[in-house]
Amino acid sequence: MHKKLALSAIVAAFLGLSFQSFAGETPTATNAKENPVAFEDWVSRFKSEAIKAGISQATLDRAFKDLKPVPKVLEYDRKQPEFTRTLWVYLNNGVSEARIKRGRELLVKHASLLDKVYKQYGVQPRFLVAFWGLETNFGDYTGGFPVVDALATLAHDPRRSEFFQGELIHALKILDAGHINQVNMLGSWAGAMGQTQFMPSTFARYAIDGDGDQKVDIWNSLPDVMNSSANYLSQIGWKGDQTWGREVLLPKEFDLENADLNIRKPLSEWQKMGIRRTNRKDLPIVDGMEASVLLPAGYAGPAFLVYDNFRNIMVWNRSILYALTVGHLADRLVGHGPLKTKQPQNDKPLSRSDIQLLQEVLLAQGFDPGEPDGILGSRTRKALKAYQRKNRLPADGYPTASLIDKLKNGTSE
Repeated sequence: MHKKLALSAIVAAFLGLSFQSFAGETPTATNAKENPVAFEDWVSRFKSEAIKAGISQATLDRAFKDLKPVPKVLEYDRKQPEFTRTLWVYLNNGVSEARIKRGRELLVKHASLLDKVYKQYGVQPRFLVAFWGLETNFGDYTGGFPVVDALATLAHDPRRSEFFQGELIHALKILDAGHINQVNMLGSWAGAMGQTQFMPSTFARYAIDGDGDQKVDIWNSLPDVMNSSANYLSQIGWKGDQTWGREVLLPKEFDLENADLNIRKPLSEWQKMGIRRTNRKDLPIVDGMEASVLLPAGYAGPAFLVYDNFRNIMVWNRSILYALTVGHLADRLVGHGPLKTKQPQNDKPLSRSDIQLLQEVLLAQGFDPGEPDGILGSRTRKALKAYQRKNRLPADGYPTASLIDKLKNGTSE
């Protein structure tokens, strides 16, 4: 069992799987103290609350029999990745030729099911298969942690206790309803479950019995997986007559201040500003349709116009790079080509120490990145933009390896 858990974690990390997609946040470093409440005492209190929430005594007895905290879960919860992941690393891991080939085969194999789901929920098959591929490599790696054990471990831990206690209640209700038994209720370290990694609360709100057997089995029933995923996307506002976005060409005089997910303009306005498709043709002008410009690899990388469905992907997972990867994979599954902008030879991830150095330099020069913690957040990007403007550099808020090298040597670009 331990080998299986380790393998799942390694494969997930390599493939870029988002087992924490619905967990509300990415694992972060913390100095949280140990919970002063013993696990056994916490279990006793939790059971009382679970009874009030309608969980049967029989389910509680089975669920907590011999249950103990899982140290590996807390280890993952505390772990902060040492390196930032670049757009290219994300795309290369998520949109491999092998995944594209298999995804296309599965689109054909399950065409009848996917078309039926599309007609009911308005979510295009290519997107459902793209989510499926990125989350668990089409169901190959759904996680090896017992969900109840993982959630109980995190619920007892003081760092995010309230959130995970709620998730544990939902997980127990799934068991109570007989959708799956506890032995087979496996998932990620954070409790994300099934072939598209629903958290228990997401399951409670959106999961659908797609095969009519009176159970919702997102681990083994593909009709349940696809109906549930499509229902979720439909409920959050997915637009079945629109795509996610596209790579575009920016004019030389483009003001980088406009490259911001919070800035939305009609396609006609972007057209007037000189933005074109990568084949240099005009943008498709759709009345009332707005878009934002993104530069996820800085001004020298690819530029994207992203639409409402891109934002819906970010409801699923709040990472811009994840959303771009879903969109690009969905495009590749139906015959679109790779990005026109090529990966630079010197593309490499930055370490936490690199980002911390950047933050310290920014702070010393009067820019406010917040406490230097080695995490590249919005505050650091904002400070970097201000630094770039002052130094007459392209103000894209994107730290490059060359900039970090210059800072290490006591110079700037």
